[in-house]
Amino acid sequence: MIAVRFFAALFVVNLAATPALAQERRVPSSAAELRLSYAPIVQRVQPAVVNVYAAKTVQDRNPLLDDPIFRRFFGVPGQMPEQVQRSLGSGVMVDPSGLVVTNNHVIEGADQVKVSLSDKREFEAEIVLKDSRSDLAVLHLKDVHEKFPTLDFANSDELQVGDVVLAIGNPFGVGQTVTHGIISALARTQVGITDYQFFIQTDAAINPGNSGGALVDMTGKLAGINTAIFSRSGGSQGIGFAIPANMVRVVVASARSGGKAVKRPWLGARLQAVTPEIAETIGLRRPSGALVANIVPGSPAARAGLKLSDLIVAIEGQAVDDPNAFDYRFATRPLGGVAEIDVQRGGKPVRLTIPLETAPDVGRNEIVLTTRSPFQGAKVANISPAVADEMHLDADTEGVVVTELADGSTAANVGFQKGDIILAVNSQKIVKTNDLEKATRDSSRLWRIQIVRGGQQINVTLGG
Repeated sequence: MIAVRFFAALFVVNLAATPALAQERRVPSSAAELRLSYAPIVQRVQPAVVNVYAAKTVQDRNPLLDDPIFRRFFGVPGQMPEQVQRSLGSGVMVDPSGLVVTNNHVIEGADQVKVSLSDKREFEAEIVLKDSRSDLAVLHLKDVHEKFPTLDFANSDELQVGDVVLAIGNPFGVGQTVTHGIISALARTQVGITDYQFFIQTDAAINPGNSGGALVDMTGKLAGINTAIFSRSGGSQGIGFAIPANMVRVVVASARSGGKAVKRPWLGARLQAVTPEIAETIGLRRPSGALVANIVPGSPAARAGLKLSDLIVAIEGQAVDDPNAFDYRFATRPLGGVAEIDVQRGGKPVRLTIPLETAPDVGRNEIVLTTRSPFQGAKVANISPAVADEMHLDADTEGVVVTELADGSTAANVGFQKGDIILAVNSQKIVKTNDLEKATRDSSRLWRIQIVRGGQQINVTLGG
């Protein structure tokens, strides 16, 4: 199956069989009344759901330019023509001042973003915050002098499988569309879409263009942001995923406070899943929990007394089935406080108190390489504890890591990937970003590069 990063919002209106009852519309108060209508909820939430249009300008590139023989005989032509790429998605108004939350992949790389309201008015929007780790972004409407309708956040931890939910968005650009369904599953962690894999699964119909739309509960509150579907055809097949509202709340709070990045608690430990083999070895009845595989000295985990081979089974009384579940629960805790975690140590229960604080980010020195070289267009950073946490690297990893690649850049075309660790360039050891920047100034026609990708060292030779 193919994971498609679009989530459709859904609302179905059921009318009574008789003309008399068809005039009466109210929120169903029992299962027996489902023959009535969801129209009252739809009418209340619909004005807060918007359409998001993003555009970016890209330059066409002739693949023959990558051929040195072509360049030798025909030279390099002048400026290539530009092309505008457009993407379509949905969003939710979360603040009366014009703050909109949507998916990061909807607006990624955009030069221009516009938001269309349910009343057909259109506004230009600025990107306030982007968070690729959760695939969420926050926009703000420009030059507005009014208050907008908003959706309140539900407590997504209170949702249950079988709850009826409504979703709303703009599938295929046909206009605002409403469907309904139920919550099919909670805490889905094996989806592979974002860093925080902890999704609400629903059978509400979702199609391309609905990414960023609202998943709404029966009180009209925002339960989640529709994000992706599993599909063989590209259309809805009844398996969709939404980012829970409690994660959305954290990202929106960072945007409201003026932050350009989301600050989250740092554990300072690497966790691994419990396989059936590990469960049998340590005497567990079933493979569940998050096993501590590494601890950063001086980190919150170390100061709290967490030890290697501890098995984390709960946080704040909520069960932890795997590392992804812990990461989500921990990331949605408020900074400045503490979190109580329950662990199994040598078969005995232990409760620890973890301080909630951010990872040190001293010495990141993130830069974009612009010199003509195989690295041109790559953003790189020194591996600080914060960078290691963001990139899922061991805290004792040293060197320079690729944190971002510009679309169509030389670095992207060559094949570098986000998360690549640069060890050496032309026999020069790369320890800091300044070392790599200096190495790229070399006018070498042959580049010998050593990188680490996925724990494996790779030696690459590229012609100039």
